[in-house]
Amino acid sequence: MQRLNFIKRNLPPGILAVSLLAIYLATLAPGLSWANAGADGGDLITAAATGGIAHPTGYPLYLLVARLFQWLPIGSLAFRTNLMSALAAVAAAVLVFNLVTRYLSATNIYLRSLAGLASGFAYGLSPLLWSQAVITEVYALHAMLVALLLYFSMDFIPPQFGEKRADLLLGLIFGLAMGNHVTTIFLFPVLFSGVIIHKSTKNMRNRWFGNLELDGRSLLRRLIWAGVGLLVYLTLPLRALSHPPVNWGNPVTLNGFLWLVMGKLYQGQLFSLALPSVLDQGKVVIALFLDQFGILGLTIGLIGLMVFFKPTRLYFLTLWIVFASSVFAIIYATADAFMYLIPAFLCFAIWIGMGLAGLMDALSHRSRIIGIAIAIILILVLFIQAGNHWQQIDASHDQRAEAFGENVMSVSPTNAIVFAKGDRAVFSMWYYEFALHKRPDLSIVVTDLLQFDWYQQTLHATYPDLNVPGPFPFAETVVEANSARPVCYVQYIQLEEISCFPAIDSTQP
Repeated sequence: MQRLNFIKRNLPPGILAVSLLAIYLATLAPGLSWANAGADGGDLITAAATGGIAHPTGYPLYLLVARLFQWLPIGSLAFRTNLMSALAAVAAAVLVFNLVTRYLSATNIYLRSLAGLASGFAYGLSPLLWSQAVITEVYALHAMLVALLLYFSMDFIPPQFGEKRADLLLGLIFGLAMGNHVTTIFLFPVLFSGVIIHKSTKNMRNRWFGNLELDGRSLLRRLIWAGVGLLVYLTLPLRALSHPPVNWGNPVTLNGFLWLVMGKLYQGQLFSLALPSVLDQGKVVIALFLDQFGILGLTIGLIGLMVFFKPTRLYFLTLWIVFASSVFAIIYATADAFMYLIPAFLCFAIWIGMGLAGLMDALSHRSRIIGIAIAIILILVLFIQAGNHWQQIDASHDQRAEAFGENVMSVSPTNAIVFAKGDRAVFSMWYYEFALHKRPDLSIVVTDLLQFDWYQQTLHATYPDLNVPGPFPFAETVVEANSARPVCYVQYIQLEEISCFPAIDSTQP
């Protein structure tokens, strides 16, 4: 009997995990990839491999976890880091399954298992999460941490674990999640979950709004441990002390640290859209919800939210996350702003589970088979939609980044200065020279970063023989100051652009 119960309890999430992992591995990028808006991959892989610092906001937790995966004895360095995304996305979907089934714990085991499977597949096969599960990016890990925060905020931890330890865990995960992506701040209300209660439930010292009370000690513990988790950002100045070749902001000073972690490079893109553009962006967000789940999934999710999902803690948390993530995606004027909808889609997948469970329960009074049939149809529809998105998301054949990098490495003259422009070209060059240690005779110079003092310092530390005249060097002045060296200019927009020229003064040694 115990073995049977174990199988009943673990078979559905096992099917979910194995199915999603198989799909992710079949579409996983085998190396460095630009697929699915993944141009930042070269930066993240190289920063993790060299003990460096990635682009703002630094992503210290991601770099630490990525480095662990890079030690695996399989595939290329980029493949191992891509694999991290796949496993994180699988974990996020399984956590969605568990959130739904634990919330529906009072219902029939078959009903809640089917509802959990539907919500897990709805999220795991949603095109946006899937697209990030097959490349190197921070968003799959972000999805897993958001799901963890929601899970541990719901008092699902066994009572014997202890209230203090539960507070420790919730606060610590929140702080660490901030170390992966700063938009975790939208989940700050999670820290208040369960500490504001009705007086009839528990006697507390501090009272709010008559019949509500605040467990100040529990909240304080969570905030303290969140602060402990945030200490992961201190690894950034420690990493910078070793003068790594990828060293955004060189955060050994307070100004450099704040420039990096506050993302000052991108702050100008916040609230910069005109009203017509905001409205257009809002339409895009609505269309993306439809694209993730289809008409059937979208309908069941809205039914779940408005009809069957009781106004509990999880209800309000998911509603807030959808609202906050959607607003941020609308007002943030970047090409990849839609990535910030990934937590919103997670919450909508939970609503789908609630809606399906409610419909199945309502129909079971007439016919249990009809309720089960609806669940099976929804899951089949999700797989059909996944098949339609397969070619668009599949990164297993994307060779553009590696072909470009190999080509630059092969055509660049000996001892050349390579001026790289644009994320694709820059991060590919960093990956090949610093992570794979190819062509150490080349000096990679990022044209768009020459204006920053911290980048000039990084160039001096990385290439001691390279003359970088200050305080405001341009590519032309660097060429003139190193007239004995050949020069290449590379970028990749729609096609690769590689232009190499001999040294201005070939008579110098």
